Parts: sequence; structure tokens; C-alpha cells
Amino acid sequence: MIQWTYENAARCPLFTEVIVATDSQDIANVITSVGGKVVMTDPDLATGTERIAAVAEHYTDIDVVINLQGDEPFIKPHMLQKLVAPYLAGDSPEMTTLAYPLEKDKYHEPGSVKVITDLKGNALYFSRSPIPFYRIDSEAPVYNHMGVYAFRHDFLMLYKNLPQTPLEKTESLEQLRVLEHGYKIRVCLTEEKTLEINTPEEYAAAQHFEYNCID
Repeated sequence: MIQWTYENAARCPLFTEVIVATDSQDIANVITSVGGKVVMTDPDLATGTERIAAVAEHYTDIDVVINLQGDEPFIKPHMLQKLVAPYLAGDSPEMTTLAYPLEKDKYHEPGSVKVITDLKGNALYFSRSPIPFYRIDSEAPVYNHMGVYAFRHDFLMLYKNLPQTPLEKTESLEQLRVLEHGYKIRVCLTEEKTLEINTPEEYAAAQHFEYNCID
């Protein structure tokens, strides 16, 4: 799974370097066996973003850092290109993430993280609970959040020093730390869904997931 995630990231033409940050020697062995670069990190780091930040602090000459978690083996390069599109367009958001339209049968599933946005595409809230509450029948959009992020380098260095927050800990969603401290996350949309692997059921589904590796 980690190898697929790494190889799909490496296929994105916009990336200058792809590094696997891990505290697992087994993962490191897999990546080095396929010619990838690995940086070993502190096993006591609390989140994936803190792990990425620990590596990125040694790369002071880059503008944008992407956090692609290892449970995204079916990610495609064009999705990652959408993630960084605001930066390429001359905008400079503190942080971006990806989402796609939420399927109705996922609305009540805690494993499907929902995100709703303001009219400018910035995240208002992420939740494992059903949001919004449809008191009346309407077309208010809700999206399925993907656990992939891009950070402006200077903001990532700031983020790693922000203390954890109540909603972050309650929902177990590290991106809420950003919103609770008053910063913004731009939500970039893709029409194509993917399959994250967070549970044994999703792992089983992945064995039959239809995936075209040609972007």
C-alpha cells in the first residue's frame, strides 16, 4: 500500500522531490527497495502533519509541502495537481486539501469525514458526524474529505507549534486545529473519488477496487 502511494506521488510532474517520512523500518525497507527516499522520524510525533513538518524544516528553500498519507494508494497525479492549483495560479493559501461530492450512503458513516465550505471554497468545518443538518430540503453541498494536504512552508512551520485543540481531540481530526486557531483551509474539489484504507473493511474492498493507473 505504501509503495503504491509513493509511486503515484512520484508520477506527479509538479513535485520536485517525494520523501517517505516514517518511524517504521519495515516501511523504510519497502521504499528503499524500489529506489525511493526515506527519512526516519521520531515515533512519538502525534500526527502525520507533525511528522511531515519534522522533515520539511530541513528544506528551507521550498514554497509548498504536500502531506500525502500512506492510506491513499489509489491517489492519481491529476488529483495532486488540483491540490496545488491555487499556488500555481498565484494565490497563497495557508493550506489546501482535497474533497469530492459525498455519496448519500456515506452521510452517516463516521469513517467518511465530511467537510462543508464557505462561498469562497474555504472549509467551515470537518466532522465525522452528518453535516449539515437538513432542516429543509435543499442543495447545500457537503463533500467527502480526502486526507491529503498542501501547506505553505512557513505556515507548516507555524502549525507544528500550535497546541492541540478541543474539537481536534474530540473528532480525532488534526485539520480542525487549523480552523480552531483561526486559520483557513482551501478545499479543492475533484469529481473523481478514491478509496482510502482506514479499516479492515476498506482493505477488503481495496482488493476489488477498479483502478486505472493511467492518469
